[in-house]
Amino acid sequence: MKISYNWLKQFIQTDKTPQELSLILTNIGLEVESLETVQPVAGGLEGLVVGHVLTCAQHPNADRLRVTTVDVGGPDVLQIVCGAPNVAQGQKVIVATVGTTVYPNEGEPFKINKSKIRGEVSEGMICAEDEIGLGVSHDGILVLPADTEIGIAAKAYFKLDDDYLFEIGLTPNRADATSHLGVARDLAAYFRTSIQMPDVSGFKTNNENLKIDVKVEDTDACPRYSSVTISGVTVKTSPDWLQDKLKVIGIRPINNIVDITNYVLHDLGLPLHAFDADQIKGAQVFVKKCAEGTPFVTLDGVERKLSAEDLMICNAEGPMCIAGVFGGKTSGITEGTKNVFLESAYFDSVSVRKTSKRHGLKTDASFRYERGADPEITTFALRRAALLIQELAGGEIASTISDIYANPIKPFDVEVSYQNINKLIGANIPVEEIKSIITALGIEVTKETAEGLDLKVPSFKVDVTRECDITEEVLRIYGYNNIEIPSKINASLSYSAKPDREQTQHVIADMLTANGFLEIWCNSLTKGAYSKLPEQAVQILNPLSSDLNVMRQELLLPAMESVAYNLNRKTADIKFYEFGKTYHLINEKYVERPRLLILLSGSNQSEQWNHKASPVSFYNLKAAVDAVIGRLGITNYQTEEVKDENFAFGLKYFRGDKAIVTFGAVTAADKKKADIDKDVYYADFDWAQLLDIVKKNKIVNKEVSKYPAVRRDLSMLVDTNVTFDDLKTIAFKTERKLIKNVQVFDVYVGDKLPAGKKSYALNFTLQDEEQTLTDKQIDSVMQKIISNLAQTAKAEIRK
Repeated sequence: MKISYNWLKQFIQTDKTPQELSLILTNIGLEVESLETVQPVAGGLEGLVVGHVLTCAQHPNADRLRVTTVDVGGPDVLQIVCGAPNVAQGQKVIVATVGTTVYPNEGEPFKINKSKIRGEVSEGMICAEDEIGLGVSHDGILVLPADTEIGIAAKAYFKLDDDYLFEIGLTPNRADATSHLGVARDLAAYFRTSIQMPDVSGFKTNNENLKIDVKVEDTDACPRYSSVTISGVTVKTSPDWLQDKLKVIGIRPINNIVDITNYVLHDLGLPLHAFDADQIKGAQVFVKKCAEGTPFVTLDGVERKLSAEDLMICNAEGPMCIAGVFGGKTSGITEGTKNVFLESAYFDSVSVRKTSKRHGLKTDASFRYERGADPEITTFALRRAALLIQELAGGEIASTISDIYANPIKPFDVEVSYQNINKLIGANIPVEEIKSIITALGIEVTKETAEGLDLKVPSFKVDVTRECDITEEVLRIYGYNNIEIPSKINASLSYSAKPDREQTQHVIADMLTANGFLEIWCNSLTKGAYSKLPEQAVQILNPLSSDLNVMRQELLLPAMESVAYNLNRKTADIKFYEFGKTYHLINEKYVERPRLLILLSGSNQSEQWNHKASPVSFYNLKAAVDAVIGRLGITNYQTEEVKDENFAFGLKYFRGDKAIVTFGAVTAADKKKADIDKDVYYADFDWAQLLDIVKKNKIVNKEVSKYPAVRRDLSMLVDTNVTFDDLKTIAFKTERKLIKNVQVFDVYVGDKLPAGKKSYALNFTLQDEEQTLTDKQIDSVMQKIISNLAQTAKAEIRK
């Protein structure tokens, strides 16, 4: 939100510099994200002074040039060559001295240097108004009144004061600070002073020649609607002071009527809307909802289909404006407008928010209504705007103020205890100080006791409804920096469940990162089309868009969008991981499941001068999965091939009937949804199941064996349906004590083998913790393994 320093000083008198106010605002909860100087014209007329033309003679070498001498109030008289046809002796003019940078209306800024023009020295420039950004005329130089003081800065003569723009990072709960008035209220509370409200005492009804009947049909969506008419206005360009005010905060001036409504919006925080009264059919205004699908063309020229939930401002024939959001194309103010119907209303924040999101319209008005405007300021804002319109556009107030307020919104009643306030803040703030801050914030004290206060919170503080809210208000004005950190901190030992979930996650995240993986965070909201179990989908009641209308049921497809994003930007080598949750609606209960996702695509190793790029494969993914399982100390699990529509092929590690991780290749259907044509591999870990297993792990410390390990290799033919896991299981069942590890180091399937057969080459590591193994012991174990492999897996040992 943008706040002007000079504008702010219209409400509160202060000698604080913008830099000092910036720190104060931040300390009281209105964080100033940036502070910049804003000049009313480019360059701020720096270096320009008032000069007196002492002499003016024809240039000896140019018919259209004059050689002048100019007194600019300095020790030396300047000789300046000038080409303006109206330059003459005795004039008071604006002079750009040597070293000054001039900012013309058109073209780039340029610096004034001492130079020779057709042989004559020129020590500056006598300026036209368009050359210094003060107008558009280039007929000649700018001539000032004869009594103008010589040597004064042009900036001082034209009374151009620099302004300063505060960019405030407004939090959603601070609806009361969405205007210069709101910010001034907080500063007044900090300084314990009062604010100066605009004077509207001059408002009066001139006649009642332009009556517009108003009927509010939906008082829930529009609790208060105030209006007045002004007749005989002249729509024209706004005066400089109003244009400058709006330009500082980034608002483009349009015309005097529209500019006034924008000015009052940022001045008081209440959006206004001006209608061309002659375009209000039937001289009637209805605040109501229209039928579903009603077409309506907004100010931007776009035709929109209205929802039956959109609150509209209508005339006798149809809608004119989306209430609190955006105006219509046909009823707005134009150059031909003579009569104005001025609206000042309070609309329900929820209604405006839903309509704004539904149509994708974010405006200054909706920004304020969504957060909660002040219902008690509608008629004041109306008088303020009407007086400005009379001042800048002429005309007469042609009706009394219509104010429809069926159910007045009452102030919030809150009881506070001094003890509770100090307890929450953690400091002993004096009672008088607490009371002083509360009253300075505009909160009324209705009852006071030794223990606390009964309060009525004004309607503009929509988020202050509880004792803790009052405490927050007191704390931010008192100052967070004024709360001392105690020198003594009391703490107690607490039992924490094992394993530490966050610590375990950090361990795995650090390991994956160290191995070249990048962590991603994907949106928990995703497309309904991604739900493979629609009956279990968790629907969003008020979705931001059709692409964010359900909670994700798996991590894969949202992550695939990240893969596609990178592939489309020539980042082909993907190594991602994500910790996240999936969401399901099962038996009318919402279920959240923590998961870990690993994704691989592209090359496992990029191309270098001494080797070619190698594409990732299923085995690279398996290595990553095994690394995670191993790092968690999980060794006892079963393996089976995946037969699942979610994988093109893959494996599953499980215990009993619970899967630990399922991993393999992404299906063609899922790749198509993400518009990916490259191979992608992924692993889906049940993180909750992993933590349950880790919880039961027992840490056993033992010495490294001093007896050597022995390796033996076996090559064998087996049926193609026999897996390495089957062979490994047989080996460990044969000898649990001595066999430490079984690995496969070669697999061959080809036409040189019998049909339905494949060749495995395995190595077996044997070790005894108590003695050195003898050849006899080793041969005995290997013979048992060979025998069991032949009997159980029908393996044929190759010699």
